[in-house]
Amino acid sequence: EIPFQFQVRDFEHEVKIASGGLHLANYMLKPVKRGEYSFGSLNVFISSPVGLVKRRFNFCKDTMVPVYPSFIQMNKYELFASISRLKDNGIKQVRRIGHSLEFEKIREYVNGDDQRAINWKATGRSSQLMVNQFQDEKSQPVYCIIDKGRAMQMPFNGMSLLDYAINTSLVISNIALNKQDKAGLITFSDKMGSSVKADRKRSQIRLILEVLYNQKTHYLETDFRMLYGNIQRKLNQRSLLILFSNFGSLNALRRQMPYLKAIAKSHLLVVVFFENTELSQVVENPVAGLEQVYFKTIAEQFVLEKKQMAKELEASGIHSILSSPENLTVKSINKYLELKSRRLI
Repeated sequence: EIPFQFQVRDFEHEVKIASGGLHLANYMLKPVKRGEYSFGSLNVFISSPVGLVKRRFNFCKDTMVPVYPSFIQMNKYELFASISRLKDNGIKQVRRIGHSLEFEKIREYVNGDDQRAINWKATGRSSQLMVNQFQDEKSQPVYCIIDKGRAMQMPFNGMSLLDYAINTSLVISNIALNKQDKAGLITFSDKMGSSVKADRKRSQIRLILEVLYNQKTHYLETDFRMLYGNIQRKLNQRSLLILFSNFGSLNALRRQMPYLKAIAKSHLLVVVFFENTELSQVVENPVAGLEQVYFKTIAEQFVLEKKQMAKELEASGIHSILSSPENLTVKSINKYLELKSRRLI
């Protein structure tokens, strides 16, 4: 019995087996969504060569196979974060403001390095520019907080906004661990979901994967007051909190603003929310007729509201990322690297 996600109702494998013989049946399934895939009973129908005897066997060995989010994107950005190819993928190298006190090593100059860090003595002894590299401040807690409310159900290119938030959270957590920071996770909706305490042990990314692979959206409105109370009780150290959510209107954001401001008093908060790409296309397309003018005017109003949300967050001392789903990962990495370079975490 094939997992229901594949919607295969007529799967069968027919084979002739000699008396006392063995047969190994192989088949291929390709899951395209993360989650739990349950394989049901194995039903075997046996018939004699001339069809005089028939018998049915049922082997009840239900098996659950977890399907995890793709590792490809996570490993891709892990590689680009460790070498100087970030610009190829839209990731900016931000000039550092000052240095930490600990010198790490002397290395070759790469495009984007601070020219003030050039080591002229080492450069004179070699044929290439050499720079001093200083260690980033380490062991800072970085939490990805994922809203699983109904606003995150919106689809985009075959995936929901929740899927994009999960994939980006994995990438950010992996890069944070490579930067020697502590990666953690919190999920919530109308009630608190799963959580992983920030740590930098080797098994941390596996723990985060185990939590994320089966997360689903809920149909009730998200409770930000409950999130604030949970953070106050459980996060005693100042942390970077990257909150993935979506606000349908400016009023929806303003209802949650008191709790976001309260969180930002104790932690460095980054609110990540999504552009409506379909509305953006309506705004960009030329109009031909009164009805299209009306639709474009309404679309412009919604697009403007999203930009106003970002301004109100920034005015309240809260960092924000307004992004299309497809650019979410790159923009989130840029923000993390920017905050690290500015020594805000």
